[in-house]
Amino acid sequence: MTTQDPTMRRCIGSSRFGIEAHAADARDFPAQPSQKDGLGRMCKPHWRAYTNVLRKAAVARKAEATEALAPEHEVMKAAAEPDGVPEPEAPTPRKTGRSKATAEPEESDAA
Repeated sequence: MTTQDPTMRRCIGSSRFGIEAHAADARDFPAQPSQKDGLGRMCKPHWRAYTNVLRKAAVARKAEATEALAPEHEVMKAAAEPDGVPEPEAPTPRKTGRSKATAEPEESDAA
């Protein structure tokens, strides 16, 4: 779309997420150094809406994947724990901070 006013720019929108393309003021576009003209292709409000929808879609996909694995995970967890009761963890020995070289020698009954 060509316009007489050089401060107007076209926001491309997103048909996938229902964001309509429109003309907007060039000051409404975020800086995008990788583009030839240094401006983004969507206006700031639509860019925020677009990235928000993308984030929500990613969260939903992750939740679906977790739900799909949840029943299988529960079966494996129940099989690992007899009668559904977890085994108590064995206490780990505490370190005294002394090395074997500085420890006192033990007396033996060989004498």
